[in-house]
Amino acid sequence: MQWKEQILTLAPYQPGKSIDSVKKEFGLDKIVKLASNENPYGCSDRVVEALQQAIQALEIYPDGYATNLRTAVAKHLQVGEDQLIFGNGSDNLIQIISRSLLTPEFNTVMATPSFSQYKHNAVIEGAEVREIPLINGEHDLYGMLKAIDTQTKIVWVCTPNNPTGVYITEDRLVKFLEQVPENVLVVIDEAYFEYVTADDFVDSIKLVEKYSNLVILRTFSKIYGLASLRVGYGVANPAVIRALEPVREPFNVNTLAQIAATTAINDQEFVDECRQKNQAGLAQFYQFCKEQNLDYFPSQGNFILIDFNLDGNEVFQSLMKRGYIVRSGVPLGFPTAVRVTVGSKEQNEGVIAEMKQLLEAKRPQVK
Repeated sequence: MQWKEQILTLAPYQPGKSIDSVKKEFGLDKIVKLASNENPYGCSDRVVEALQQAIQALEIYPDGYATNLRTAVAKHLQVGEDQLIFGNGSDNLIQIISRSLLTPEFNTVMATPSFSQYKHNAVIEGAEVREIPLINGEHDLYGMLKAIDTQTKIVWVCTPNNPTGVYITEDRLVKFLEQVPENVLVVIDEAYFEYVTADDFVDSIKLVEKYSNLVILRTFSKIYGLASLRVGYGVANPAVIRALEPVREPFNVNTLAQIAATTAINDQEFVDECRQKNQAGLAQFYQFCKEQNLDYFPSQGNFILIDFNLDGNEVFQSLMKRGYIVRSGVPLGFPTAVRVTVGSKEQNEGVIAEMKQLLEAKRPQVK
């Protein structure tokens, strides 16, 4: 078979280690997973109740238009129902957008390190990938603007950025959008939007009204705690949505996922509570980093990237043997760091205690 040449050397996405695999590998009874930026508090109790009542008529196809979910999200965001597109997670929407616009004749611009799926999907489509290095964990928006030319189709912006947690202020983002050509699609990935507390974070939904070349991506996988059900959505000008819809697979969001997401978005009290707990958890890690004199990026997400000045894989392996799964910074572009999901108060205390022991063991012993 003559496969696409570009996929022959393309590695599949590598998710974080599963709890069961780590238990088996190290013979452990208890594992705390702090690797994939999942919500340690699960999902709203209302979602659990709704799903318990929904296990029926599984032989019926899902609502391909996601009618109830569409109405609920449109009401919550105060946008038109024709401004929304839904996906099997926001990864699916990244795939749809890439497939719709990218070919070998064109290029796409993105920051690096950032979310891997922007580049992954561009490579599959054979497009040229133009990666602009972060500056102190932030997008180099000026450098990204300089990389845009007449062959550029998509610019990807991740804010707060994964894996650094650094966000783009409103004034910087608006200035950037003003300078991007109108025929270039700007995709702002806001997977961690609901965790943000910064006063100068932009209300991006309002920007969609002004910029017709803008798509906002959000997800139910993070603060809503529905990662296993895979629901993401995009917000854009109706004309952009109409162009993307034919590329979306039919029935790409299953029935249970639609019910769960519809219920979840109507429980903002749960979201507010998780945001507050996340801030308290970040404070635990900030204190640890200051005590140990470790560099880190202040985060607006539910994770923190900590520089241990050690091989990130070594730190990852050491913590995993102690029952804590984190994410090595090596594949994320930060070889001496690890990314840690903010867990519950007790989970944070536990992993911090293990980190302290690890650092103590690495320090030179004074005779």
